[in-house]
Amino acid sequence: MNSVRAERTRKETDRKIMQATVEIAVSKGLGRVSIEEVARRSGVAKTTIYRRYRNADDLLSKITALEISSSPELTDLAPTRENLELLLRRMAGRFADSIGVKAVGIVLSSEEGFFHNIVRQVIDPEERTLGEFFQRGIDAGMFIAGLNAKFLFGTILGSMIACEALEGAVSSDWPHDMTALIWPSIVR
Repeated sequence: MNSVRAERTRKETDRKIMQATVEIAVSKGLGRVSIEEVARRSGVAKTTIYRRYRNADDLLSKITALEISSSPELTDLAPTRENLELLLRRMAGRFADSIGVKAVGIVLSSEEGFFHNIVRQVIDPEERTLGEFFQRGIDAGMFIAGLNAKFLFGTILGSMIACEALEGAVSSDWPHDMTALIWPSIVR
């Protein structure tokens, strides 16, 4: 039982470090990322961070090697309204747990190569999972042909980011509300 708790604590600590690092890189630039600033923003002790990373460059290189993918159990979901809501709920949770919803928009709009890696590793898997869900619906004749999955993903992402910006967090009702908005426009 202790190993499970220790692993959960380690993952939570890693998440705090990663979010603080991305937040600093987004708001101040990569050159301003330091172990001291990451510790201050994350609430994680410098000694803990130094046990995991030699310096800020090591931290940045390991964050760019981050791999976050969609949950395997979501890859073959039937194209139903309930499953769309489940996908959106899980997507919001993974963004919040990894780089933070607030950082998603900034990361997407950045020209910095560091952020391109984060897009590839954190955001692209979510877009693929949602696109495959929509394609299954099209193939089954449930969703309209010619559905623009890329546009829908952008709309969903924009809504999630706006919710975070306006309300301070993505509400627990957001997946349900977003599904209610999108569903009528995609079904046949």
